[in-house]
Amino acid sequence: MNRITVAVAAAAGLALTMPAVPKQVRTASGLVSGVAGRNPAITVFKGIPFAAPPVGPLRWHAPVPAAPWQGVRAADAFSPSCIQTIVTEKKPWTYEFMAHGEISEDCLYMNVWTPAAGGSAGRPVFVYIYGGGNVEGSGSVPAYDGEGLASKGLVVVTFNYRVGVLGFLSHPELSKESSYHASGNYGLLDQIAAVRWVHDNIAAFGGDPTRVTVAGQSAGASAVHSLTASPLAKGLFQRAIADSGAGVGGMRTMAEQEADGVRFAQAKKAPSIAELRAMAWSEVVTPVPGVRFAPVPDGYALPSAVRDVFAAGKQNDVPTLTGVNADEGGAAPHPTTTLEAFQRDARQRYGALADEFLALYPAAGDDEARRAQNDSARDRARATLYVWALDRAKTAKTPAFTYFWSHTLPGPEADQYGAFHTSEVPYVLNTLSMSSRPFTPRDHQIAATLSSYWANFAATGDPNGKGLPVWPAVDGATGQTMEVGERFQPIPIAASQARIAFFRRFLSGR
Repeated sequence: MNRITVAVAAAAGLALTMPAVPKQVRTASGLVSGVAGRNPAITVFKGIPFAAPPVGPLRWHAPVPAAPWQGVRAADAFSPSCIQTIVTEKKPWTYEFMAHGEISEDCLYMNVWTPAAGGSAGRPVFVYIYGGGNVEGSGSVPAYDGEGLASKGLVVVTFNYRVGVLGFLSHPELSKESSYHASGNYGLLDQIAAVRWVHDNIAAFGGDPTRVTVAGQSAGASAVHSLTASPLAKGLFQRAIADSGAGVGGMRTMAEQEADGVRFAQAKKAPSIAELRAMAWSEVVTPVPGVRFAPVPDGYALPSAVRDVFAAGKQNDVPTLTGVNADEGGAAPHPTTTLEAFQRDARQRYGALADEFLALYPAAGDDEARRAQNDSARDRARATLYVWALDRAKTAKTPAFTYFWSHTLPGPEADQYGAFHTSEVPYVLNTLSMSSRPFTPRDHQIAATLSSYWANFAATGDPNGKGLPVWPAVDGATGQTMEVGERFQPIPIAASQARIAFFRRFLSGR
């Protein structure tokens, strides 16, 4: 990690203690030994297996428990990431946002950072699920390093799950051989297995299994919503955080995804799953144009689409925190649309409601169209969260908190990218030290505040705490969300009640 600046001072909120010695912890599979973190008050355990390697006959199979071992397993290095394409950066995502190092099908391992001095500390637990569009990501991504939140008193867990075709392939033959008569969702089943491992083992690391938060961003946020909808995850966690993911979209059917699986196998010239399993992973993961795989309702891990599970009141009802960023979802610091393109896109998106939309966001020229595009995209993003929270409240008894991230991440082309997708992650996870970007004292202040909200939520199910601006839960009356970043304050969902009403009507009718 020669491109990463590493801080050795303790993070705010935890005084340095004497350097910790490697500790031994007994898990269900055997003893593991950890090592001292950069902050010697934190002990880190890396590369703990939570499931058997999903290779050979276990490729495209639900995860099975890891085999027990004798003696003490050294948990001092990250495991390989699951199979994906490794790139150093993909602007605006620089080194700290990317997976690095080896990849392997043998990848189902987790990492634990703990500030606890012993196994009876009962600290809140924070389990982070990476994003990456279900095709990339890793529990060892530098920006996801657990030391930042562990220094605020949490036991932090990251883990790997299968991605791409190895994580989500559906096929009629796989469905037939499965005990639950469905296929796909292997990555989701990995996530459930990891959270179950945490529930069963985390007390030995000083964590409280009755105070577990599952959190994630982007595809990881969608995973969090899937976990709240999964009966297999019932009782395994007590709070949920979904960054950049409101969970209101539809999902494909099993039949549709199985049909893609058949096309995929035909393209690989593999008439059977046995032949697909016999192929080298490098042959399997070569893309097939027009074929894609993603989490899918399977009647098992995911009984139906997430929004339908919530509508039926069958979700795992836990306090939930979710939000969006200012410069994602169609907004940008310097939009380049024209009046003609803005109006055309509006008619395609809003159909019969387009005239009403254009009256609410009027534009007579290109400059006004660019401003209207940003205003409407940001209003739509905040309204999507609001509508999701109101729909959720019809069956939920627990509160929801939403946010709007407004701070520009400094670094390459900051003026071009602004508050881009994922840019809040180093602040909420308190990992600015894992980046070489030119952070200012203001950035560190924002990270200290934002990560304190996250730590409070993990501890109590409420982000509010002493010394922090009040963050109200969503209600059906005020139409507010919490701005975080440039300012920390409640703000309206949109500039007018008419705009809020428009998006409520549009989004509720989708």
